Amino acid sequence: MNSRDRRSLPSVDQVLRNPPAIGWVEAYGRPLTLEAVRLALEEARQQYQQSGTLPAEPELQARMQALLEAWTTPTLLPVINASGVILHTNLGRAPLSPAALKAAHEAGQGYTNLEYDLEKGQRGSRLVHAEALLRRICGVEAALVVNNNAAAVLLALSALARRRGVVIARSQLVEIGGGFRLPDVMKQSGARLIEVGTTNRVHLSDYITALEENPALFLHAHRSNFRITGFTSEPELGEIADVAHRAGIPVVEDLGSGALLDTARFGLGHEPMVQESLAAGADLVCFSGDKLLGGPQAGILVGRLELVAKLRKHPLARAIRADKLCLAALSATLLHYLKDEAEREIPVWRMIAAPLDEIERRARRWQQALGQGEVIAGESTVGGGSLPGETLPTRLLALSVSSPNRFLSRLRQSQPPMIARTEGERVALDPRTVLAEQDEALLGVLRGAL
Repeated sequence: MNSRDRRSLPSVDQVLRNPPAIGWVEAYGRPLTLEAVRLALEEARQQYQQSGTLPAEPELQARMQALLEAWTTPTLLPVINASGVILHTNLGRAPLSPAALKAAHEAGQGYTNLEYDLEKGQRGSRLVHAEALLRRICGVEAALVVNNNAAAVLLALSALARRRGVVIARSQLVEIGGGFRLPDVMKQSGARLIEVGTTNRVHLSDYITALEENPALFLHAHRSNFRITGFTSEPELGEIADVAHRAGIPVVEDLGSGALLDTARFGLGHEPMVQESLAAGADLVCFSGDKLLGGPQAGILVGRLELVAKLRKHPLARAIRADKLCLAALSATLLHYLKDEAEREIPVWRMIAAPLDEIERRARRWQQALGQGEVIAGESTVGGGSLPGETLPTRLLALSVSSPNRFLSRLRQSQPPMIARTEGERVALDPRTVLAEQDEALLGVLRGAL
């Protein structure tokens, strides 16, 4: 092509007068449309300089459309979780109950009394929201909600042990997902780490000896995502609390998973419950809102009023406070426990409690709808750093495809994206973690991928 071909590129104004651009302006706004048009035209000019060719008009318009779609497509998308991991950390952990979703929607669509006392007609405190429910459910004097459990632990250490020692067993110096290390959190809080015992064996005498260093508190951390087996020993929380309390020292437990129901009832190992830690003598318990509690991401602290009051006054408390959407959804979730309906209403507990015959029926419905696949026995896991090594029996729809990895990739690129796993040489889908209202969408994605 000659130089005259380059001049055949339309001007920005010419493009904007065309019907496609008029539609883009309506859909995406004029400034963004203008940017896409200018960028696509500039790329076309560079293409001409390099190869002497220009894109045809339909291709040029397609490039502009693609830019606009790429810039405006959300990166946070709803996903179908057919992996069988109930609390899938990478997929956002606990799905919310309808009541929690409704509460968050109502709080977000207008104004709320987040920090307004309706009775007195003056400024109030956001700290009261959810506290009464937590006090009643856990049987404690006070409670505080922050934005995640790591923040809850950091706040507790900062407010109660800055520049002082914190006693913790070496067997509990854990690292969880994302590189969160308990020793690093202690360092950030200004607390001084006092390690006791060895990796596999800790004795009560180790805690007694540590009292010589005049610590501010004892910290007990639940090993939520791994186990130590073999030649091991460790004193019970109640024994540790007894030593601490005789010395006038509080005990803080980082419980992590936040179970308020007994997981052993559902065929799993027993996950330590918040109520049990408090009964054993923990003065302050920190746990997550979006794990086994089944609510939104939050860090929850419950325990003695004297300790919680110190946390509320600490400057860090404002930096990590929960917002109105979290508090609304958390309150609605806690109401399920108060009304003894958590197993029925909270998706996480519905999945854990799902009967095996019901799971098999769903897998066979999928098989019949697709006209292929085999229903096989499998295992689901809780995930989310809870109950390591524990599984639940399930039924899987196993699909034989030429390349399982390529098929899984197609599922991830579908609308909506779907996450599955492989069993042997087949792609496996677990109904336990697929919400009932997602069945038709799942079948649509599978038909397209097959």
